[in-house]
Formats: sequence, structure tokens, C-alpha cells
Amino acid sequence: MQKVIIDTNFIVSALIQRSYPNLILNYFLFEDKFELCISDELMAEYYEVLTRPKFSKFPDFFNRAENVLTDIASKAKFFTPLIKLNLIKDEKDNMILELADECEADYIITGNSQDFTFSIYKKTKIVTPKEYWDNHQP
Repeated sequence: MQKVIIDTNFIVSALIQRSYPNLILNYFLFEDKFELCISDELMAEYYEVLTRPKFSKFPDFFNRAENVLTDIASKAKFFTPLIKLNLIKDEKDNMILELADECEADYIITGNSQDFTFSIYKKTKIVTPKEYWDNHQP
């Protein structure tokens, strides 16, 4: 089974619009097609970002976010990264690479091309939601 890490911006997109992130998230939540890898640090970031007041303008955003986070917490596999990296300009995003290293992820799915300027880290491919959906889904 594929091991996948999803960036926080991916979840925001999935909750706001019906596009590739939404399709992929439903693929995980309802069809168990891949193993979502997570760390306590990444889960904390999900919670911090998804509770920001700026998202209140989207109908029912907070209820949907709470449901998605509950599902992720119960279905994802948690890992504790043992290394610290400093490869990405935005220091917080290094935790995703650290997690990828620990769980030997197949994919990191992110819309953040400003910070993830490379397409592969060790054996982990870094792809956009559209690239994943079109070319890599199981």
C-alpha cells in the first residue's frame, strides 16, 4: 500500500473547494486506497491552521474540518521522526520531509511549490494533487 503525506494546504483546499484535494481526501477516508502518514507535529499544525478565524467565511468549514481531523486521527498511521532537517526555506515544512524520511513515504502531496522546489526527496516523490490524481493514485 502506498504511504502518503498530505500538506496542510491540501486539507484547506479539500475543505474549501471540490477539486483534486477533495477527491484524494475522500479516496483516503472512504476507500482506504493508501496509508496516510502523520506525526504529532503535523497533526498539531493541521489543527492550528484549520481553526484560524479567516476560514469562518466558508459555510460549515469548522464542522467539516473537525470531522476530517477526527477521521485522520483515527485512520492515519502516526510516526515520530528521529532526524531534523533544514532543507526548506520555510522551517515548518521541514517536518514533512522529516516525516517522509521516517515513514519512507512514497508521496508528499502539496500545493506549496514555493517551498517544495524539488520533485523528490530520497525515494519520496513530491507532487501536486492533480499530478497525484492523474498519475500516481493506486
